[in-house]
Amino acid sequence: MGQFSHLDSSGKATMVDVGKKSVSHRVASAQAIIYLPDEVMSHFNGSDVQTKKGGVFQTAILAGIMGAKKTSELIPLCHPIGLDDCSIDIQVHGKNELIITTHASIESKTGVEMEALTAASITALTVYDMCKALSHDIIIKEIKLLSKSGGKSDYTRT
Repeated sequence: MGQFSHLDSSGKATMVDVGKKSVSHRVASAQAIIYLPDEVMSHFNGSDVQTKKGGVFQTAILAGIMGAKKTSELIPLCHPIGLDDCSIDIQVHGKNELIITTHASIESKTGVEMEALTAASITALTVYDMCKALSHDIIIKEIKLLSKSGGKSDYTRT
Protein backbone atom coordinates (compact mmCIF):
# COMPACT_ATOMS: atom_id res chain seq x y z
CA MET A 1 0.00 0.00 0.00
CA GLY A 2 1.37 3.41 -0.96
CA GLN A 3 2.06 6.19 1.49
CA PHE A 4 1.81 9.94 1.17
CA SER A 5 5.27 11.22 0.31
CA HIS A 6 4.79 14.62 1.96
CA LEU A 7 3.96 13.34 5.45
CA ASP A 8 6.55 12.32 8.01
CA SER A 9 6.16 9.35 10.39
CA SER A 10 4.05 11.44 12.79
CA GLY A 11 1.75 12.71 10.02
CA LYS A 12 3.19 16.22 9.75
CA ALA A 13 3.68 17.89 6.40
CA THR A 14 7.25 17.72 5.17
CA MET A 15 9.25 18.33 2.02
CA VAL A 16 10.55 15.12 0.45
CA ASP A 17 14.30 14.75 1.00
CA VAL A 18 15.78 14.32 -2.49
CA GLY A 19 19.38 14.65 -1.30
CA LYS A 20 20.27 11.00 -1.91
CA LYS A 21 18.37 10.62 -5.19
CA SER A 22 20.26 10.37 -8.46
CA VAL A 23 20.10 13.08 -11.09
CA SER A 24 18.28 11.85 -14.19
CA HIS A 25 16.50 13.29 -17.21
CA ARG A 26 12.92 13.85 -16.10
CA VAL A 27 10.05 14.70 -18.43
CA ALA A 28 6.34 15.28 -17.86
CA SER A 29 3.37 16.19 -20.04
CA ALA A 30 -0.04 17.42 -18.93
CA GLN A 31 -3.28 18.50 -20.55
CA ALA A 32 -6.17 20.85 -19.90
CA ILE A 33 -9.43 20.91 -21.83
CA ILE A 34 -11.54 24.06 -21.97
CA TYR A 35 -15.11 24.39 -23.24
CA LEU A 36 -15.74 27.75 -24.90
CA PRO A 37 -19.35 28.70 -25.76
CA ASP A 38 -20.31 29.84 -29.27
CA GLU A 39 -20.16 33.53 -28.32
CA VAL A 40 -16.45 33.09 -27.54
CA MET A 41 -15.62 30.74 -30.41
CA SER A 42 -17.19 33.14 -32.92
CA HIS A 43 -14.31 35.56 -32.22
CA PHE A 44 -11.59 33.06 -33.12
CA ASN A 45 -10.03 33.71 -36.50
CA GLY A 46 -8.20 30.56 -37.52
CA SER A 47 -6.08 29.62 -34.54
CA ASP A 48 -6.30 32.64 -32.20
CA VAL A 49 -8.31 35.69 -31.23
CA GLN A 50 -6.96 39.18 -30.70
CA THR A 51 -8.17 41.14 -27.66
CA LYS A 52 -7.22 44.44 -26.05
CA LYS A 53 -4.83 42.38 -23.91
CA GLY A 54 -3.23 40.77 -27.00
CA GLY A 55 -3.51 37.37 -28.66
CA VAL A 56 -5.28 34.91 -26.38
CA PHE A 57 -3.15 31.87 -27.20
CA GLN A 58 0.23 33.61 -27.13
CA THR A 59 -0.57 35.41 -23.87
CA ALA A 60 -1.86 32.17 -22.29
CA ILE A 61 1.26 30.28 -23.39
CA LEU A 62 3.55 32.89 -21.85
CA ALA A 63 1.50 32.84 -18.63
CA GLY A 64 1.66 29.04 -18.51
CA ILE A 65 5.44 29.01 -18.89
CA MET A 66 5.77 31.70 -16.22
CA GLY A 67 3.49 29.66 -13.93
CA ALA A 68 5.56 26.50 -14.46
CA LYS A 69 8.68 28.42 -13.45
CA LYS A 70 6.95 29.53 -10.21
CA THR A 71 5.41 26.18 -9.24
CA SER A 72 7.35 25.92 -5.98
CA GLU A 73 6.03 29.35 -4.96
CA LEU A 74 2.44 28.22 -5.55
CA ILE A 75 2.51 24.67 -4.17
CA PRO A 76 4.07 24.66 -0.70
CA LEU A 77 6.04 21.39 -0.69
CA CYS A 78 7.32 21.45 -4.28
CA HIS A 79 11.07 21.76 -4.70
CA PRO A 80 12.27 24.88 -6.49
CA ILE A 81 13.80 23.71 -9.76
CA GLY A 82 15.20 25.40 -12.83
CA LEU A 83 13.39 24.00 -15.84
CA ASP A 84 15.47 22.95 -18.83
CA ASP A 85 12.43 23.20 -21.10
CA CYS A 86 8.76 24.07 -20.97
CA SER A 87 6.55 24.15 -24.02
CA ILE A 88 2.82 24.62 -24.47
CA ASP A 89 0.55 23.93 -27.41
CA ILE A 90 -3.06 25.08 -27.75
CA GLN A 91 -5.32 23.52 -30.39
CA VAL A 92 -8.95 24.14 -31.28
CA HIS A 93 -10.71 20.79 -30.97
CA GLY A 94 -14.15 20.25 -32.39
CA LYS A 95 -16.65 23.08 -32.31
CA ASN A 96 -16.21 24.37 -28.76
CA GLU A 97 -13.07 23.03 -27.13
CA LEU A 98 -9.46 23.98 -26.71
CA ILE A 99 -6.88 21.34 -25.88
CA ILE A 100 -3.84 22.63 -24.01
CA THR A 101 -0.85 20.28 -23.92
CA THR A 102 2.23 21.08 -21.86
CA HIS A 103 5.67 19.53 -21.72
CA ALA A 104 8.38 20.15 -19.11
CA SER A 105 11.83 18.63 -18.66
CA ILE A 106 14.89 18.88 -16.44
CA GLU A 107 18.06 17.02 -15.42
CA SER A 108 17.37 16.79 -11.70
CA LYS A 109 16.85 14.75 -8.56
CA THR A 110 13.13 15.52 -8.63
CA GLY A 111 10.47 15.41 -11.30
CA VAL A 112 8.57 18.01 -13.25
CA GLU A 113 4.99 16.72 -13.24
CA MET A 114 3.79 19.53 -10.98
CA GLU A 115 5.39 22.06 -13.32
CA ALA A 116 3.65 20.51 -16.33
CA LEU A 117 0.32 20.49 -14.46
CA THR A 118 0.81 24.06 -13.27
CA ALA A 119 1.58 25.17 -16.83
CA ALA A 120 -1.67 23.55 -18.05
CA SER A 121 -3.65 25.13 -15.20
CA ILE A 122 -2.29 28.65 -15.60
CA THR A 123 -2.65 28.50 -19.39
CA ALA A 124 -6.31 27.48 -19.02
CA LEU A 125 -6.99 30.16 -16.41
CA THR A 126 -5.43 32.80 -18.66
CA VAL A 127 -7.66 31.77 -21.57
CA TYR A 128 -10.61 32.09 -19.19
CA ASP A 129 -9.46 35.52 -18.01
CA MET A 130 -8.97 36.83 -21.52
CA CYS A 131 -12.32 35.52 -22.79
CA LYS A 132 -14.59 36.07 -19.77
CA ALA A 133 -15.79 39.45 -21.07
CA LEU A 134 -17.57 37.51 -23.83
CA SER A 135 -19.08 34.83 -21.58
CA HIS A 136 -18.79 33.36 -18.09
CA ASP A 137 -20.01 29.99 -19.43
CA ILE A 138 -16.41 28.94 -20.07
CA ILE A 139 -15.62 25.61 -18.40
CA ILE A 140 -12.18 24.27 -17.60
CA LYS A 141 -13.27 20.66 -17.95
CA GLU A 142 -10.20 18.79 -16.81
CA ILE A 143 -6.54 19.05 -16.03
CA LYS A 144 -4.57 15.82 -16.02
CA LEU A 145 -1.10 14.35 -16.12
CA LEU A 146 -0.49 12.58 -19.44
CA SER A 147 2.93 11.10 -18.72
CA LYS A 148 6.07 11.34 -16.63
CA SER A 149 9.41 9.61 -16.89
CA GLY A 150 12.88 9.64 -15.42
CA GLY A 151 12.22 9.14 -11.72
CA LYS A 152 11.57 6.11 -9.55
CA SER A 153 8.58 5.17 -11.70
CA ASP A 154 7.30 6.11 -15.14
CA TYR A 155 3.64 6.82 -15.91
CA THR A 156 1.62 7.09 -19.09
CA ARG A 157 -2.12 7.69 -19.09
CA THR A 158 -3.84 5.05 -21.18
